[in-house]
Amino acid sequence: MPVIRLPDGSERVFDHPVTVAQVAASIGPGLAKAALAGTVNGTLVDTSYTIENDATLSIVTEKDDEGLDMIRHSTAHLLAYAVKELFPSAQVTIGPVIEDGFYYDFSYERPFTPEDLEAIEKKMTELARLDEVVTREEWVRDDAVQFFKDQGEHYKAEIIASIPSNENISLYREGKFIDLCRGPHVPNTGKLKHFKLMKVAGAYWRGNSNNEMLQRIYGTAWTKKEDLAAYLHRLEEAEKRDHRKLGKQLDLFHMQDEAPGLVFWHPKGWALWQQVEQYMRKVYVDGGYQEIRCPQILDRKLWEKSGHWDNYKENMFTTESEKRDYALKPMNCPGHIEVFKSDLRSYRDLPMRYGEFGACHRNESSGALHGIMRVRGFTQDDGHIFCTEDQVQEEVTRFNQVAMQVYADFGFNEINVKLALRPEARLGTDETWDKAEDSLRAALKACGVQWTELPGEGAFYGPKIEYHMKDSIGRSWQCGTIQVDFQLPGRLGAEYVAEDNSRRVPVMLHRAIVGSMERFIGILIENHAGAMPLWLSPVQVVVATITEAHNEYAHNVVQMLKKQGIRVEADLRNEKINRKIREHTMQKTPYIAVIGDAERDANQVAVRLRGNENLGSLPVDQFVQRLLGEINSRV
Repeated sequence: MPVIRLPDGSERVFDHPVTVAQVAASIGPGLAKAALAGTVNGTLVDTSYTIENDATLSIVTEKDDEGLDMIRHSTAHLLAYAVKELFPSAQVTIGPVIEDGFYYDFSYERPFTPEDLEAIEKKMTELARLDEVVTREEWVRDDAVQFFKDQGEHYKAEIIASIPSNENISLYREGKFIDLCRGPHVPNTGKLKHFKLMKVAGAYWRGNSNNEMLQRIYGTAWTKKEDLAAYLHRLEEAEKRDHRKLGKQLDLFHMQDEAPGLVFWHPKGWALWQQVEQYMRKVYVDGGYQEIRCPQILDRKLWEKSGHWDNYKENMFTTESEKRDYALKPMNCPGHIEVFKSDLRSYRDLPMRYGEFGACHRNESSGALHGIMRVRGFTQDDGHIFCTEDQVQEEVTRFNQVAMQVYADFGFNEINVKLALRPEARLGTDETWDKAEDSLRAALKACGVQWTELPGEGAFYGPKIEYHMKDSIGRSWQCGTIQVDFQLPGRLGAEYVAEDNSRRVPVMLHRAIVGSMERFIGILIENHAGAMPLWLSPVQVVVATITEAHNEYAHNVVQMLKKQGIRVEADLRNEKINRKIREHTMQKTPYIAVIGDAERDANQVAVRLRGNENLGSLPVDQFVQRLLGEINSRV
């Protein structure tokens, strides 16, 4: 006679084993219709799951995050069902949920075309409308292997054969289609209404480039038609803002095959880089950091001591010289510890704060590279704070306040803060972890920050705070972090003389605000759709003449602006002024100062603001003051 406790604290008593669906129906017909799954004693299960003993239960609907994930996972199965209906010789492999959607990998004799995707999506809609029941079946492993071999599904048979032979496995059946899955799934295909297939890409079987290239079909699924439409609109906006397109259009940078994952910065792009770097350098200075510079190539022995050689070697670029092995640094921390170790340190020296615009290299797979946002060579605003355990809270509080101001200055005002806590596999005592986690919580509380905790997602060497920025079209980007590290300083022999003259290992705080400069600039470009705020714009003003008779005055205006530190160019071409204005508008130049007879004679400029707003004629001095005010306020 199971007693079912519901989230509101109420209980329902049944005189027989009961399914999740039956409990939902006992509560009300609306909930019975909306139920997608249930969480029984903390475990997500199908609505057909039978509860035999006392349990806690919450019904999962499309309003829950788990419900949306289930809809996406079930839609991936619906995709595979449709492909098998249309292309019976295709073999299915895997189809997980990913951010905002799902994918499924297929082996097929020819590439899928855009027309194929349309046909597959249409077939998915037809199958969903059949409202077929989705059922879970328990199979003996070897029977399942033989079944899929008989079906010609060799990839699926290989996956199942890798499961221990003494384990039963679960298959899910809908109509004529059956697939391996842990589940749970929606109770019927009629729950799947709002989806769209997005694209086809290549993917190696099991992610190994020595294996067959499969075809990966990506899709998205949502609980409401409006949510799907909003997502597709965001994608359309993101396409317009793609930093790779804007980088070419605005002449900021380029990439080429001879240097995969490495950036060629053009003058305008490097001017943008310099504005970000100079701003962040001031952050270092104001925060009491000493800027340092460490070698890019370090001996293998140091990487072995730090643990990188054993745990990260596959992502490191290595070389050899005079029978010694070296690696390009993938991160800056060991170098900063070596600087700390270079002299005897006292507790009176702590905290010591080092900052570096450190160039790092990581051997990312070519398939993971993405413009300047995912590269092999990058520069970080990397900093490390060497302190005592008692100083952690104060240092984190200072860092948080600075990071929030930096994000606001760059145009990001919606920041989600997350606190990643101890993982199961970790180094250090529980007492040390308790103190570190409590210090981070206290620092965030002191700043008045709301945060989300992520149990188990901290690094093995300590907990960390993550900063996730929301951009102008609602996307979230994780850039900043501050991490407590109890381990690396000790591994590399860092120590200081404590007040009692004993030698102690300092705590090290890894911190970055923008993270990879390349990635952050890519985010800036997309957030502002290339129309950078004045203080960041590579070219802040273009002085454009109507005729050659105005060139001398234009030259004088340009020199006046340059003396004030304004980044200005002159357009003295023998072209119509409307064409000049149009071209510089396309380049997203913040201000265009037009000079004709009237402006020259009155010592003025006719000012056009980005977006074709005409400010009329202004005295040059007044125009300069407007520019400087806007630059200094970082509007």
